[in-house]
Amino acid sequence: MDINDILTHLGEDRANYFNAVAPPVIQSSNFVFNSVEHMRSSFADEFNQHIYTRGNNPTVTILRKKLAALEHTEDALVTGSGAAAVAAAVMANVKAGDHIVCVQKPYSWTYKLISKLLPRFGVDFTFIDGKNNKEIEDATKPNTKVLYLESPNTLTFDIQDLTFCAQIAKQHQIVTIVDNSHASPIFQNPSDFGIDIIVHSGTKYINGHSDVVNGVICSSHAMIRKIFDSELMTLGLTLSPHDAALIIRGLRTLDLRVRRSDETAHKVATYLYSHPGVEKLYFPLHPASEQYTLASKQMSGCGGLITIKLKADTKVEVLRFVHALKRFLIAVSWGGYESLMMPSIGFHEIPGMPDSPVHWTMVRFYVGLESADYLISDLDQAFNEMRQL
Repeated sequence: MDINDILTHLGEDRANYFNAVAPPVIQSSNFVFNSVEHMRSSFADEFNQHIYTRGNNPTVTILRKKLAALEHTEDALVTGSGAAAVAAAVMANVKAGDHIVCVQKPYSWTYKLISKLLPRFGVDFTFIDGKNNKEIEDATKPNTKVLYLESPNTLTFDIQDLTFCAQIAKQHQIVTIVDNSHASPIFQNPSDFGIDIIVHSGTKYINGHSDVVNGVICSSHAMIRKIFDSELMTLGLTLSPHDAALIIRGLRTLDLRVRRSDETAHKVATYLYSHPGVEKLYFPLHPASEQYTLASKQMSGCGGLITIKLKADTKVEVLRFVHALKRFLIAVSWGGYESLMMPSIGFHEIPGMPDSPVHWTMVRFYVGLESADYLISDLDQAFNEMRQL
């Protein structure tokens, strides 16, 4: 289906709501029945009926249809956060005695789910280098039920070979899950490579305005029904109708926003790669990236994320650089209109907490919708400030 149809029209039956261009927000917690028979038939198929907004809601349904089409899957669910989407997708496919293989250094709440929460219920795990196909294959056991991927991952943007992972998993009847938040459905569709479940922190590009927290799960009808009937309904991982409407609004410009960030990020990455103040650049579609060939095969674009390792000898230098930047706001998350940075030095020397294993010279940037020249000039003056010791 054409992406213009998905973002502009799919799922929107305007004749049912006064021919309004924008779909209404059905801000109702529950829905009435015409009769006892209607009530019975609805409860017999709650997945497809509007009974209670904790399960289904008309505004949310429109969003689900668009997201499934964007990811080339049969169906989708939306949740109250990206962490909820990850948890539901993983938990639906494991039980006591099972084993999970997961890439190293995943998103922090994914790490806690797999290494802290699920072991309390008898689920084992192994973290592997996702760049190493042999290590992935060797980590699988007879009781492995889930292979969890992030491609690219959250900080150093490591890529996994999705075709290889899907093939190995199918040989061993393992469910594959990939977090596709980085590339977005605009630049990568993991289902095309055989991946079973795609999850997103929809807070990022999917919504795109830094005002709604949400998660996305895309998969087959059967898998989505399985997750709906158990984890989504039991744990109450609901997205509100109002938030769904805001995300539908955000989707209208998804293609424009992500491509703009990608175009600008390439220019900023080129500048950073050649700068004497940068020890290493992490940007999968830069020609110097060690995984450039694989990234080019799986992704048609890179989006707005860039990480650098500063060439700095002291934390004072890093702090000078970070505090000199005026056009990159210090914040977690990404994917909105504004450019951001997340300096790893901010996760060091926090009272009562161990230092992050990520070196304090690393800074992750998100390139928003500003122009390349505007952002590069800010970076340039910050590098100059860093050297004035």
